[in-house]
Amino acid sequence: MIAEKMKNMVANSSAIRAMFEEGNRLAKIYGAENVFDFSLGNPNVPAPEAVKKAIFELLEEEDPVALHGYTNSNCGYGDVREAVAVSLNERFGTHFEGKNIVMTVGAAGGLNVILKSLINPGDEVIAFAPYFGEYRSYTNNYDGVLVEISPNTEDFQPKLDEFEQKITPKTKVVIVNTPNNPTGVVYSEETIKKLAAVMEGKQKEFGTDIFLISDEPYRELVYDGVQVPYLTKYYANTIVGYSYSKSLSLPGERIGYLVIPDEVTDSEEVLAAANVATRILGFVNAPTLQQKIVAKCMNEKTDISYYDRNREALYQGLRDCGFSCIKPQGAFYLFVKSPVADEKEFCAAAKKYNLLIVPGSSFACPGYVRLAYCVSYETIINSLPKFRELAKEYF
Repeated sequence: MIAEKMKNMVANSSAIRAMFEEGNRLAKIYGAENVFDFSLGNPNVPAPEAVKKAIFELLEEEDPVALHGYTNSNCGYGDVREAVAVSLNERFGTHFEGKNIVMTVGAAGGLNVILKSLINPGDEVIAFAPYFGEYRSYTNNYDGVLVEISPNTEDFQPKLDEFEQKITPKTKVVIVNTPNNPTGVVYSEETIKKLAAVMEGKQKEFGTDIFLISDEPYRELVYDGVQVPYLTKYYANTIVGYSYSKSLSLPGERIGYLVIPDEVTDSEEVLAAANVATRILGFVNAPTLQQKIVAKCMNEKTDISYYDRNREALYQGLRDCGFSCIKPQGAFYLFVKSPVADEKEFCAAAKKYNLLIVPGSSFACPGYVRLAYCVSYETIINSLPKFRELAKEYF
């Protein structure tokens, strides 16, 4: 018999993964070219050529025993952590050192490390809907309580009035994700400043430390010159989680980092806890070869013009069909208003046309659906006649 905690997690397993598996099933029946799978945020743009070059150089130049061995610190190679800190300082005018960086097994591993380090059973973790559904599972891993802020469906900026009301003496962590999955919205600097002011006020009111975790796997995927604020500059108790999954198209390699600035309360203690959490959660250390690769490719990026072309084509195509959606500023998702209140019913109707989309309730925002447009341009174009057929059922 499985653990009691796991029973509920299994019962509510990821709808995104389930839809992706359904896509594989349908592809075997109808042919992959006739199935339009918008379920999974799996980058379809190849990693930069520099990544391939770095792999070969490292395999040729490095001592293989050292390259594939454990790192001296669970936080990662010292030179890699220093390289990350230097890059961030150059880009954002920060003043980090290598000691402020913890190399992690992707952003997901990083979030688990920092939540393990910070929260006690019963502590509250606030997330702004719509949010990545795994935040709930990550919080449950450590017996925390996830508190949702309801979605602002006008522009999908956070509802700061509700946020202020829901912060309590038990609030330990606030998670923000910008550019956002599933909306593609970037939280404006004005929003971040107001959010920081609310948190500062509540820390003083309750005499507690409230940590802001900025989950940033999509930071590099922005369009039309939009700027993404770097949150450590606005609120002292900010910790950043980053992943190279999207910026270098390396989702399966599981490599990212945490930034824990000196300004964070008891930062040395938090860093020590993150070091230990990396080990006792079973990660031990982030993949060593990948650490060395990203250090060599620190300033490389994938070509997001492919995503941008898909964004424009899908956004305009769905609008022409009569669907309503906000134009994403970043990431590679389109969040579309369902033409019926029960968006799961709409997802089921879409599947009749081999269109696979994810219900917004998976992101705590029912009434909407998410489409991941990190697919081939041909998939976008060939799907539009099917969306037009689907639209005829509703408009």
